[in-house]
Amino acid sequence: MTGTAGKRKELTGRQKKKIKLILLLLPFMLLISVFSYAPLFGWSYAFVEFSPGKSVFDSDFVGLKYFQRIFSNSKDFMLVMRNTLSISFLNICCSVLPAMFAIAISQLRNKRYAKIIQTGTSIPNFISWVLVYSIVFMLLSSEDSALNIILKGLGVITESVNPLGNVKHAWAMQVAIGAWKTLGYNAIIYLSAISSIDQELYRAAEVDGANTWQKILHITVPGLLSTFFVLLLLAISNMLSNGFEQFWLLGNGMTWDKLEVFDTYVYRMGIKNMEYSLATAMGMFKSIVSILLLTFANWASKKLRGDSIF
Repeated sequence: MTGTAGKRKELTGRQKKKIKLILLLLPFMLLISVFSYAPLFGWSYAFVEFSPGKSVFDSDFVGLKYFQRIFSNSKDFMLVMRNTLSISFLNICCSVLPAMFAIAISQLRNKRYAKIIQTGTSIPNFISWVLVYSIVFMLLSSEDSALNIILKGLGVITESVNPLGNVKHAWAMQVAIGAWKTLGYNAIIYLSAISSIDQELYRAAEVDGANTWQKILHITVPGLLSTFFVLLLLAISNMLSNGFEQFWLLGNGMTWDKLEVFDTYVYRMGIKNMEYSLATAMGMFKSIVSILLLTFANWASKKLRGDSIF
């Protein structure tokens, strides 16, 4: 009898622990439900003929009409997809830069100097794109820009140049500006990964006579691969999410054919043209494609590396 009673008390204790854990999870589940899942009701706009001032329940059901319209205007849609995927591909190619920058900072012996560089390069990430536009315009765009003054002073050019209005280099310019803004902040993730590498490995390599480059190549880089691949998979899944503010602010009439990405196209359709149902359908399309890309990237990682993120 005593053993049975003790077992009952043990089971009761486990149940209480489970209840406490569930109660701890409830606030987070509530937040996710209210701010993540409840707004998904807005997807219903994609299936009705919605117009402002009219309830979605009073709107006529049109089925997949607006999903068909996404592909019916194939010229504009293909132009937008070309820009979006090309810029995303260039950004993915540049994703190795924060890792290289983090390795360079970790090799600085003066830690105070390293912290100053790390902090200084992280600040641009917290600057709004409006301010970034002002800085870039002042440095690159006008005839009296800093770039033109310097190049004319050195005798490199005789006429003013406008990199922001150059169609040929529009993608490269936006990728470079984005890399400058996020380089220091993204490097923090890799610096954290570097700090978690066992220092005994470096000491053992020194005993074996390894130089700095050999330690980086055979210890640091392998230690960063798992972090790099996780961030790479997330970048692949977000290939349709280039961002809105950067291209809306830095784009202009000369480069718009190269800089209208998916997010700006949805904004133009939904807000400027008041095609709310079409914009909602495009948003759903983007979400579905992102999920498929993430699933594919995760599958490819499992096949190639034997490891996945979920």
